[in-house]
Amino acid sequence: MPRGAGVRLAALVLGGLASACTTAPVGLPPVAVTATGETAPVGTADADAADDPAIWRNAADPAASLIVATDKRAGLYVYGLDGGVRSFVDAGAVNNVDLRELADGRVVVVASDRNDLTEAALQVYLLDTRAGTLAPLGRVPGGSGEGYGLCLGLTGGELRAYSVLKEGRVHEYLLGVDGVPTAAAGRVFSVPTQAEGCVVDDRDGTLYVAEENAGIWRFAPGHPAGDLVAAVDNRYLVADVEGLALAAEGQDAGYLIASSQGDNAYAVFRLPGMAAVGRFRVAAGTFGATEETDGIDLVTGNFGAEYPQGLFVAQDGQNRPNAQNFKLVSWSEVRAVLGIP
Repeated sequence: MPRGAGVRLAALVLGGLASACTTAPVGLPPVAVTATGETAPVGTADADAADDPAIWRNAADPAASLIVATDKRAGLYVYGLDGGVRSFVDAGAVNNVDLRELADGRVVVVASDRNDLTEAALQVYLLDTRAGTLAPLGRVPGGSGEGYGLCLGLTGGELRAYSVLKEGRVHEYLLGVDGVPTAAAGRVFSVPTQAEGCVVDDRDGTLYVAEENAGIWRFAPGHPAGDLVAAVDNRYLVADVEGLALAAEGQDAGYLIASSQGDNAYAVFRLPGMAAVGRFRVAAGTFGATEETDGIDLVTGNFGAEYPQGLFVAQDGQNRPNAQNFKLVSWSEVRAVLGIP
């Protein structure tokens, strides 16, 4: 053996072992769907900027439905189903967004405000569904710490916001939106480590929270302690666990969808028992694939010929050569490839 060859060989072996140890885990093979549409890219280029979408369905005219989404370095976009920008609000650092339509027809939009990393806040808007614009109502507290995740629940006529702080603490607020917005503090609970994604089942107020490296927690209404109902197992969920979305069916059935960011897939669980149904990915087709997805949203119902059973929207973390954007997928296609009747 030439001089130095043994050293080089040892280095190669150690390097190979190190590479093997750092190989990212991959879950069960997902089935593929393709996007039917996409939004215009966010305005912040060459950065991790697009983050979270929220869908408003126009029941009277499904094709006129809207998507509100965040550029977490700049503000809030309102898109049409054609992907075009309807409007933009310079809101600064807003990470997650959600919306609810009230009984009186007003559509309330709330975004997590990260402009002060020591004191979280919630920005509150009304969505003008005809013009596709956002009218600011004001800001309310979101808890002491770095604001990160945000979701809304509308149960029994009461609008609640859940402000997820980066370290895993969650603050519940009862929102008032008649005039200047108000926020009455409710429960404070937590998961052990960093969290972001969350979703509320409006039927009874159950909250689901994604702890990025551990899995999905469920908090029953009125209870401060939760249960880990779907763990990171490198089969269905590969860390990080990011955005969550929910499709309700009947009294307590339906599906919970989670972004398995670690391997660019989405896991689907059947409610109420959280049995794993399968996994899917958004592959390249007429539009690009999705990778490194943070926020997702899903609203069922008719959105027109291209989305007859519902609309699934996912943030695309790699949309090269353009800035990041959001991909639109037909929920009926997801159901078909997963064999959901």
